[in-house]
Amino acid sequence: ISLVNYVNIFKSRALTASIFNSILYVLLNVLLCLFAGLPAAYAFSRYSFVGDRHFFFMLLVFRVTPPVVLSLPIFILFAQFNLVNTPIGIALVHCLFNIPIAIWILESFISAVPRELDETAFLDGYSLPRFFVTQLVPAIAPGIGVTAFFCFIFSWVEVVVARTLTVTAGMPITMAINALFSFRTDVGLV
Repeated sequence: ISLVNYVNIFKSRALTASIFNSILYVLLNVLLCLFAGLPAAYAFSRYSFVGDRHFFFMLLVFRVTPPVVLSLPIFILFAQFNLVNTPIGIALVHCLFNIPIAIWILESFISAVPRELDETAFLDGYSLPRFFVTQLVPAIAPGIGVTAFFCFIFSWVEVVVARTLTVTAGMPITMAINALFSFRTDVGLV
Protein backbone atom coordinates (compact mmCIF):
# COMPACT_ATOMS: atom_id res chain seq x y z
CA ILE A 1 0.00 0.00 0.00
CA SER A 2 1.36 3.35 -1.03
CA LEU A 3 0.23 6.97 -1.08
CA VAL A 4 2.68 7.97 -3.82
CA ASN A 5 -0.06 8.36 -6.41
CA TYR A 6 -1.96 10.80 -4.18
CA VAL A 7 1.20 12.79 -3.62
CA ASN A 8 1.79 12.93 -7.38
CA ILE A 9 -1.75 14.12 -8.02
CA PHE A 10 -1.49 16.97 -5.54
CA LYS A 11 1.95 17.97 -6.83
CA SER A 12 0.38 18.64 -10.19
CA ARG A 13 0.18 22.38 -10.84
CA ALA A 14 -2.66 21.87 -13.30
CA LEU A 15 -4.79 20.16 -10.66
CA THR A 16 -4.05 22.89 -8.12
CA ALA A 17 -5.01 25.53 -10.68
CA SER A 18 -8.19 23.60 -11.46
CA ILE A 19 -9.17 23.49 -7.81
CA PHE A 20 -8.55 27.25 -7.48
CA ASN A 21 -10.54 27.98 -10.67
CA SER A 22 -13.46 25.86 -9.50
CA ILE A 23 -13.61 27.49 -6.09
CA LEU A 24 -13.32 30.94 -7.64
CA TYR A 25 -16.13 30.59 -10.18
CA VAL A 26 -18.41 28.77 -7.74
CA LEU A 27 -18.02 31.50 -5.10
CA LEU A 28 -18.53 34.22 -7.72
CA ASN A 29 -21.65 32.43 -8.89
CA VAL A 30 -23.07 32.15 -5.36
CA LEU A 31 -22.43 35.83 -4.61
CA LEU A 32 -23.90 37.03 -7.89
CA CYS A 33 -26.96 34.80 -7.50
CA LEU A 34 -27.62 36.07 -3.99
CA PHE A 35 -27.14 39.73 -4.92
CA ALA A 36 -29.46 39.42 -7.92
CA GLY A 37 -31.89 36.95 -6.40
CA LEU A 38 -32.67 38.71 -3.11
CA PRO A 39 -34.16 41.91 -4.58
CA ALA A 40 -35.98 39.98 -7.30
CA ALA A 41 -37.45 37.53 -4.79
CA TYR A 42 -38.52 40.44 -2.59
CA ALA A 43 -40.26 42.06 -5.57
CA PHE A 44 -42.07 38.82 -6.44
CA SER A 45 -43.09 38.29 -2.84
CA ARG A 46 -44.24 41.78 -1.87
CA TYR A 47 -45.43 43.48 -5.07
CA SER A 48 -48.03 42.60 -7.65
CA PHE A 49 -47.53 43.56 -11.27
CA VAL A 50 -48.97 42.48 -14.59
CA GLY A 51 -47.65 39.07 -15.53
CA ASP A 52 -45.74 38.49 -12.30
CA ARG A 53 -46.79 34.84 -11.97
CA HIS A 54 -46.17 34.21 -15.68
CA PHE A 55 -42.71 35.73 -15.42
CA PHE A 56 -42.02 33.68 -12.30
CA PHE A 57 -43.06 30.53 -14.17
CA MET A 58 -40.85 31.53 -17.14
CA LEU A 59 -37.86 31.71 -14.80
CA LEU A 60 -38.44 28.14 -13.71
CA VAL A 61 -38.95 26.96 -17.29
CA PHE A 62 -35.65 28.59 -18.22
CA ARG A 63 -33.95 26.69 -15.40
CA VAL A 64 -34.94 23.33 -16.86
CA THR A 65 -33.56 24.27 -20.27
CA PRO A 66 -30.58 22.03 -20.98
CA PRO A 67 -27.30 23.99 -20.95
CA VAL A 68 -26.14 22.30 -24.14
CA VAL A 69 -28.91 24.11 -26.05
CA LEU A 70 -27.40 27.49 -25.20
CA SER A 71 -23.72 26.54 -25.23
CA LEU A 72 -22.94 27.65 -28.80
CA PRO A 73 -24.64 31.09 -28.57
CA ILE A 74 -23.04 31.64 -25.17
CA PHE A 75 -19.62 30.71 -26.53
CA ILE A 76 -19.98 33.11 -29.48
CA LEU A 77 -21.16 35.94 -27.22
CA PHE A 78 -18.46 35.36 -24.61
CA ALA A 79 -15.75 35.09 -27.26
CA GLN A 80 -16.65 38.61 -28.41
CA PHE A 81 -16.26 39.92 -24.85
CA ASN A 82 -13.04 37.93 -24.15
CA LEU A 83 -14.70 35.95 -21.36
CA VAL A 84 -13.73 32.54 -22.72
CA ASN A 85 -11.35 30.66 -20.43
CA THR A 86 -12.03 32.92 -17.44
CA PRO A 87 -13.69 32.02 -14.14
CA ILE A 88 -15.80 35.17 -14.42
CA GLY A 89 -17.27 33.93 -17.70
CA ILE A 90 -18.18 30.56 -16.23
CA ALA A 91 -19.66 32.20 -13.12
CA LEU A 92 -21.83 34.48 -15.27
CA VAL A 93 -23.17 31.59 -17.30
CA HIS A 94 -23.87 29.58 -14.17
CA CYS A 95 -25.77 32.58 -12.82
CA LEU A 96 -27.94 32.40 -15.89
CA PHE A 97 -29.10 28.97 -14.79
CA ASN A 98 -28.95 29.44 -11.00
CA ILE A 99 -30.65 32.82 -10.54
CA PRO A 100 -34.11 31.34 -11.29
CA ILE A 101 -33.59 28.75 -8.55
CA ALA A 102 -32.31 31.43 -6.18
CA ILE A 103 -35.35 33.62 -6.82
CA TRP A 104 -37.70 30.68 -6.40
CA ILE A 105 -36.21 29.56 -3.07
CA LEU A 106 -35.82 33.07 -1.65
CA GLU A 107 -39.33 34.09 -2.67
CA SER A 108 -40.85 31.31 -0.60
CA PHE A 109 -38.78 32.31 2.45
CA ILE A 110 -39.63 36.01 2.06
CA SER A 111 -43.33 35.18 1.65
CA ALA A 112 -43.17 33.38 5.01
CA VAL A 113 -42.09 36.62 6.73
CA PRO A 114 -45.16 38.66 7.71
CA ARG A 115 -45.68 41.92 5.84
CA GLU A 116 -46.09 43.65 9.18
CA LEU A 117 -42.30 43.48 9.60
CA ASP A 118 -41.93 45.63 6.48
CA GLU A 119 -44.61 48.08 7.58
CA THR A 120 -43.23 48.41 11.09
CA ALA A 121 -39.71 49.04 9.82
CA PHE A 122 -40.92 51.69 7.37
CA LEU A 123 -42.96 53.37 10.13
CA ASP A 124 -39.81 53.44 12.25
CA GLY A 125 -38.07 55.39 9.49
CA TYR A 126 -36.06 52.62 7.86
CA SER A 127 -35.21 53.06 4.20
CA LEU A 128 -35.67 50.05 1.93
CA PRO A 129 -31.92 49.20 1.79
CA ARG A 130 -31.57 49.57 5.56
CA PHE A 131 -34.65 47.42 6.16
CA PHE A 132 -33.30 44.86 3.73
CA VAL A 133 -29.94 44.55 5.48
CA THR A 134 -30.94 44.91 9.12
CA GLN A 135 -34.37 43.25 9.22
CA LEU A 136 -35.12 41.02 6.23
CA VAL A 137 -31.75 39.34 5.69
CA PRO A 138 -31.49 38.15 9.33
CA ALA A 139 -35.11 36.96 9.20
CA ILE A 140 -34.47 34.78 6.14
CA ALA A 141 -30.89 33.76 6.94
CA PRO A 142 -31.72 30.03 6.71
CA GLY A 143 -33.21 30.62 3.26
CA ILE A 144 -30.09 32.45 2.17
CA GLY A 145 -28.03 29.50 3.38
CA VAL A 146 -30.18 27.02 1.47
CA THR A 147 -29.99 29.14 -1.66
CA ALA A 148 -26.22 29.49 -1.40
CA PHE A 149 -25.92 25.73 -0.94
CA PHE A 150 -28.01 24.92 -4.02
CA CYS A 151 -26.22 27.52 -6.17
CA PHE A 152 -22.89 26.12 -4.98
CA ILE A 153 -23.81 22.52 -5.79
CA PHE A 154 -25.41 23.29 -9.17
CA SER A 155 -22.38 25.33 -10.18
CA TRP A 156 -19.83 22.81 -8.88
CA VAL A 157 -21.22 19.83 -10.80
CA GLU A 158 -21.97 21.60 -14.08
CA VAL A 159 -19.61 20.45 -16.81
CA VAL A 160 -21.21 21.29 -20.17
CA VAL A 161 -20.70 25.05 -20.02
CA ALA A 162 -17.33 24.68 -18.31
CA ARG A 163 -16.15 22.40 -21.10
CA THR A 164 -17.40 24.81 -23.74
CA LEU A 165 -15.89 27.95 -22.23
CA THR A 166 -12.49 26.66 -21.09
CA VAL A 167 -9.31 25.18 -22.39
CA THR A 168 -6.57 23.61 -20.30
CA ALA A 169 -5.48 26.78 -18.49
CA GLY A 170 -8.90 27.53 -17.00
CA MET A 171 -10.08 23.97 -16.50
CA PRO A 172 -12.38 23.37 -13.52
CA ILE A 173 -11.74 20.51 -11.12
CA THR A 174 -14.51 18.30 -12.54
CA MET A 175 -12.80 18.27 -15.93
CA ALA A 176 -9.36 17.78 -14.38
CA ILE A 177 -10.51 14.75 -12.43
CA ASN A 178 -12.13 13.36 -15.56
CA ALA A 179 -8.85 13.87 -17.41
CA LEU A 180 -6.94 12.09 -14.65
CA PHE A 181 -9.18 9.06 -14.69
CA SER A 182 -9.39 8.83 -18.46
CA PHE A 183 -5.59 9.04 -18.76
CA ARG A 184 -5.74 11.87 -21.24
CA THR A 185 -2.32 13.21 -22.04
CA ASP A 186 -3.47 16.18 -24.12
CA VAL A 187 -4.44 18.23 -21.06
CA GLY A 188 -1.09 17.98 -19.32
CA LEU A 189 -2.22 16.33 -16.10
CA VAL A 190 -0.81 12.84 -16.61
